Amino acid sequence: ISERYGPVFTIHLGPRRVVVLCGYDAVKEALVDQAEEFSGRGKQATFDWLFKGYGVVFSNGKRAKQLRCFWITMLQDFSVGKRGIEECIQEEVGFLVEAFRGTHGAIIDPTFFLSQAFCNVISTIVFGDCFDYENKELLSLLHMMMGSLEFTVLPLTAVLPFPSSLPNPQLYEMFYSVMKHLPGPRQQAFKELKGLEDFIAKKVEHNQRTLDPNSPRDFIYAFLIRMQQEQKNPNTEFYMKNLVLTTLNLFFAGTETVSTTLRYGFLLLMKHPDVEGKARGGGK
Repeated sequence: ISERYGPVFTIHLGPRRVVVLCGYDAVKEALVDQAEEFSGRGKQATFDWLFKGYGVVFSNGKRAKQLRCFWITMLQDFSVGKRGIEECIQEEVGFLVEAFRGTHGAIIDPTFFLSQAFCNVISTIVFGDCFDYENKELLSLLHMMMGSLEFTVLPLTAVLPFPSSLPNPQLYEMFYSVMKHLPGPRQQAFKELKGLEDFIAKKVEHNQRTLDPNSPRDFIYAFLIRMQQEQKNPNTEFYMKNLVLTTLNLFFAGTETVSTTLRYGFLLLMKHPDVEGKARGGGK
């Protein structure tokens, strides 16, 4: 299509109008040279059901800028605190290595091990505490997270009781206004998303009861303090809904995304043992 219409063209995916950028120059001009103008988030039907434009990941405009600025500032402050992020990661990596050693060289799927480790790193930053790997709360959190994400990669035949010859599951995103009324496993995914929201809300309520305005020990504490400071500001973006959904955003982004990246990294290292050797030797 780009050979006929050029590097920038419009197509319709069902009722959705989509602008397509082809090639390095077009992508760079939009996402780098005009990064501010193209910084908005597109809609994703599965997650919009819950987030509805709230939280740091799925928001746009003023809300997105305020929440991202707060998150970055909070991370910087946390990094120079008594127990910085690097120390949390190093400690958790030690537990992860021990968990791998406990398999005694057996063939395993590292997905759950990695998710546990990085979920704990995020928990330390967000809740101010981490979980034991066998902790029921951690296992429940990971189960709900993986269950809600699973729907986005299910084949269309798992969504509708039609023949397997039907095309890509993106049809759900394209025709959400119709397909949301039809039965299918997405209802379970929505249930898992709601369960995650409830889990985070309970953690926030616990922190709210023990809040010390002079000791912002984690992300939730820092956000609650900011809420108190801006409670008379009618245009504030610091309120409970953004706190709960931003916290949920951080778990998705910090757990599943990092876990998936490292799994691919493991595969690449297995395919290129020479690179693995250099990594072990500090790049020499």
